[in-house]
Amino acid sequence: MRTKGFARRLVTSLTATAAATMLFSGHATAEPAQVDWASATQQLRTAAAGNLGAERAVDRLIGDPRVTNAAREAALPAQPFQIPAESNIGRGGGPGMYGSGVALNIDGSRFAFFGGPGTIAPNQDGARLEVVWLNLSNGRSGMEPLTEHIDIIADTTIRTRVIDPGPGLVVAAVYGSLWHRWPVPVSAEHPDGFQYARGEITFPSLGSIYN
Repeated sequence: MRTKGFARRLVTSLTATAAATMLFSGHATAEPAQVDWASATQQLRTAAAGNLGAERAVDRLIGDPRVTNAAREAALPAQPFQIPAESNIGRGGGPGMYGSGVALNIDGSRFAFFGGPGTIAPNQDGARLEVVWLNLSNGRSGMEPLTEHIDIIADTTIRTRVIDPGPGLVVAAVYGSLWHRWPVPVSAEHPDGFQYARGEITFPSLGSIYN
């Protein structure tokens, strides 16, 4: 379950990220939509066909009670996904809740991710975070890596490039792995003054937006 502290940190991070990257030009508005998670995940599985990592990620979502019992109202742009991710490192204290996919509608449509311990490391070699998405209204779909991040304290998300899903109800799942870091005393083991950890998502973050 998403904690109040996590939710506050996420909302703060979205505001800070927008200011730091100067991406926000105003939010698009739309009436909330209702999503049928059972149907959406089955259709998302079809969109993931051919990408083994995406297929495995969506397979974890299909029929899981965390998805079945999730909120059905689609999040509006610049909101966290309804279903958070879990990973092998969680928030840094061991396996468990890790973070959340985020939908952004700013200089164009993007997907992002917020979570994990410390901050997002500038070097993501050996890790790969991805999103598989499907527009239920027009059938457009795709898979995108999350690679855009500025190494400053205010930038607490990692994002895709701008994509064009078209108008309608869009579902998406974030999966994969991500490097994190946090400051520690400089030593032979930590010559740059940082401890690093790679989070492996064990349960993807699933969400929907009305674009």
